[in-house]
Amino acid sequence: MLQPVVRRTWAPRGQTPLLRHWDRHDRLSVVSAISVSPQRHRLGLCWEAHRDNLRTEQLLAFLRALRHRAQSLILILDRWSVHRSAVRRLLVRGGSRLAVEWLPSHAPELNPVEQVWNHAKYTDLANRAPEDIDELELLVHRSITQTRSQSELLRSFFRTAKLKL
Repeated sequence: MLQPVVRRTWAPRGQTPLLRHWDRHDRLSVVSAISVSPQRHRLGLCWEAHRDNLRTEQLLAFLRALRHRAQSLILILDRWSVHRSAVRRLLVRGGSRLAVEWLPSHAPELNPVEQVWNHAKYTDLANRAPEDIDELELLVHRSITQTRSQSELLRSFFRTAKLKL
């Protein structure tokens, strides 16, 4: 995400906007989940940022924190190896309140959480070239905080994925 997403923009004629950046090798990985309360159908957005590639242990900690917030949990995940490994370990350690629905491989359009990241990258962070990882993390935090407070936007992510709430 440190490479800017360039989108079409407006500028005075003859003054093409320039995004200055350099090739960086640091990383910001973000894991997130959209929660739906069963009675009131309220939507929530939980997330964590990590400054390296997401590993199974980090995802396990995130999923355990989610599990402590809910009586039961239905996970809808793609088939990324880290997801499969974390779920396998959760189920071995007693995941009686845990149900898992696997999405088809390579089908991000079916995952509402992918829409969160599309919105962040192509709307909130478009044409932004952060100076460093700290600035990127701040921008991601602002984007997610705004998205979290817009329940209709979160609902639209489910409609885009053709999932009923």
